[in-house]
Amino acid sequence: MRIRVEHRDDALGIGERRPRLSWQLPAPDAGRQHAYRLRLDDELSPWVESDGTVLQPWPFDPLHSGEQHEIAVQVRTDMGDSEFSEPVALEAGLLNVADWQASWVSPTPREPETPGFRPAYRLRGVTTVDRPVARARLYVTAHGIHETFLNGEPVSDEVLAPGYTEYAARLHVSTIDVTTRIRLGDNAVDVLLADGWFRGSVGMPRSTDQFGNRTAYLAQLHLTFEDASTVVTGTGASWRWAPSHVVAADLIEGQQQDNRLRQSGWTATDLDAPSWEPVTVREDIGYAALTASPAPPVRRITELAAVAATRPRPGTYVLDFGQNIGGWTRLDDLTALGPAGTTLTLTHAEAVDAAGDVMTEHLRPDDIPFIQHEVRAGMVDRVTIAGELGESFEPTLTSHGFRYVRLEGVSHDLAPEEVAARARAVVVHTDLPERGSFACSNADLNALHAAAVRSFRGNAISIPTDCPTRERAGWTGDWQIYAPVASFHHDIAGFSLSWLRDLAAAQWDNGIVGNMAPMPPAERSGFLEKLNGSAGWGDAIVLVPWELYAEYGDLRSLAELWPNMQRWLAFAAASAATGRHPSRVARSPAPLDHETWLWDTGFHWGEWLVPGEEIDFPAFLAADKADVATAYLVRSAETMAAIAEVLGRPADARHCRDLADKTRTAWQQEFVGADGTITPDTQANLVRALTFGLVPDHLRKTAAAQLDRLVRDNGTRLGTGFLATRDLLPALADSGHLDTAYDLLLQRAAPGWLAMLDRGATTMWERWEGIDEDGMPHASLNHYSKGAVIGFLHTHVAGLRRTEPAWRRSRIEPRPGGGVTWAQAHHDSPHGRHTVEWSLRDNDFELTADVPAGCRADLVLPGREAEDVGPGRHTRTCRV
Repeated sequence: MRIRVEHRDDALGIGERRPRLSWQLPAPDAGRQHAYRLRLDDELSPWVESDGTVLQPWPFDPLHSGEQHEIAVQVRTDMGDSEFSEPVALEAGLLNVADWQASWVSPTPREPETPGFRPAYRLRGVTTVDRPVARARLYVTAHGIHETFLNGEPVSDEVLAPGYTEYAARLHVSTIDVTTRIRLGDNAVDVLLADGWFRGSVGMPRSTDQFGNRTAYLAQLHLTFEDASTVVTGTGASWRWAPSHVVAADLIEGQQQDNRLRQSGWTATDLDAPSWEPVTVREDIGYAALTASPAPPVRRITELAAVAATRPRPGTYVLDFGQNIGGWTRLDDLTALGPAGTTLTLTHAEAVDAAGDVMTEHLRPDDIPFIQHEVRAGMVDRVTIAGELGESFEPTLTSHGFRYVRLEGVSHDLAPEEVAARARAVVVHTDLPERGSFACSNADLNALHAAAVRSFRGNAISIPTDCPTRERAGWTGDWQIYAPVASFHHDIAGFSLSWLRDLAAAQWDNGIVGNMAPMPPAERSGFLEKLNGSAGWGDAIVLVPWELYAEYGDLRSLAELWPNMQRWLAFAAASAATGRHPSRVARSPAPLDHETWLWDTGFHWGEWLVPGEEIDFPAFLAADKADVATAYLVRSAETMAAIAEVLGRPADARHCRDLADKTRTAWQQEFVGADGTITPDTQANLVRALTFGLVPDHLRKTAAAQLDRLVRDNGTRLGTGFLATRDLLPALADSGHLDTAYDLLLQRAAPGWLAMLDRGATTMWERWEGIDEDGMPHASLNHYSKGAVIGFLHTHVAGLRRTEPAWRRSRIEPRPGGGVTWAQAHHDSPHGRHTVEWSLRDNDFELTADVPAGCRADLVLPGREAEDVGPGRHTRTCRV
């Protein structure tokens, strides 16, 4: 039993004055919790009569900046009073603007800089310590991305800090314990500062200077001495800056460095730096946006060795790391690859051609009409060798999405395996704790699950991105589809909350929710401005917070984002009420009564990238997508009614439910025929009709049969794009067509998930034909949206699903099929570990399941009624 603070295991630098606390009961046999009390250092709270263990309120005085405590919990259960849990150290960050004494500083280069290829700069400050230090904290952030060193060593294992946010509204500050690194005498803080997302290339248009046109850095060092005295110092007029050996650094274009320019001992405190210039103190930047991140930081996660290497021509090698990842390539022992002055070029790619060379043209979006300038594929790193013993290259001021790397410029005659031995692919992403697993008897499904999870990890670099290559944007539609799946296999609570706060901060005054968060200004200007406010994308402001509540019991986040939800719903409802699609005007000059609640105006991405769909953008813009938009208006209104109920807002609940009912009726009047047939006659439309509850109960069987027919008439192949793919298999299985769901899942012909794997996919593709029959790549090959199918593996193949918030109740109901003879899964919920394992041999079905303390489950064997079970291990058998 151990306390968790807010959504973090690490409670250093907490940004809440009254952080919420969570814990798990000590054992399944503890029974029900009746009460709890907390201990803050030596202070005891009163006993609180409650069975709640998740995000419980702070009972003590509000925290002050830098305040330190140890906190523990004691619970009263059916087994009596427990011992106090292991204490957890908790420390607040800087909570007030007035806490900041350091100044923002910037380098001031005189030469013109090329956007996308601007260098990283060095900054330095020295603090003198004259007596022993008992505690030292460094608070640090940047406009751009920074690497900070103290006395020659990195201050933390965080990379790409401070991450990607709506900088004017939210900027993350890292709180770092540097107590053991402070020494008597001079202490040097050295920094590499690069453009990052702040002013580097972002999005498909490769827009630059989106959040500012100058990088800046802020650091504040708090020293508490053994005599209890304190000193606060930090960035200011005494700091200096200079050019660095990183001559270009951009997240998309790549990093270039000349190791010959790296000053020997450049992090030493006695560095002779006569050429360093004074920094510019930035009085135009304030502190109001500074905040602690609720998410874990981005870190190096693991390293991969090349699984194959070839030499297509002299001096050029292609390395295959076996899987698509997000991160970068590190080269060691550079002098083995060439003498001093040799320049090595690394081109990162997701695919190779028939000759084994890398292909990158599919990552260069030059066919987009609104891009008027040259756009490169990017992801090219370069290093010039200095010729020093043990020299290496690790481009930590950029990131790439890749499986293959072409290394050019090797001057020594080396065998491919000798080059491969000096290269490692470094996997980099937000360090999200793993929370679930899945395995079964079908190796293809195991590979599919691994590819989907890998695709998500490759796109979890500070924010949930669409791809780690050409865009790297936090598209709303992608995350609202995948978040409920990601929450099974990873802890995404703080990660999603941080992203949602950016989404809310960038919401338009008229209620429109943008296509992505953060939102670069270029994405909401000119032609691109018209592409925002799309149903299924903007609805993320409602559906993702609801997932945080359903998975983690996060009621406070619902309340925080409720005003943003209301503005979005008002925009959507007004859009439905005040406009008509030209096709309806042609049908009837006067609007029909139900059209008040039919959303058929504005731009909508719709189902987006349906198999075989060729996008003619003018026609796509003009198309009527009322079936999709109205369906999502029902979904969000109904979800908001449920949110209003749990927030104790009955009037709002009635309003939202009334809107949902009227909108559902409008959808039925427009799209359900007298015989029960639904139009448009597409798989995606039928999936929404069943999943969103759009059809009356007496027509559900008819709708399910229509969906089944569409799948079977299509050769048992899918026909869904972005929005409906996640729910396709559950819609079939839950409406009496389990066999069709399994046949579709296991279909090897394109389009399909196994067809991706058969064509070499190790991550999910943006398009179903990401690599076509001729082996040519198209668009992104690492796009997790279509990987949401693995939710079916969790909930139906393994049979483990949440039925009450925070998993207080679950349903354990395996749905065997498709020749799968065994499956197993686990999920670590806020209350503990839920597991299921089943096998089927000669019609004998055996199931073993674990339910954690404080939870209950409905256990359902094939063909049997549900059995209500409590905490502990349960084993059941039956004949199928």
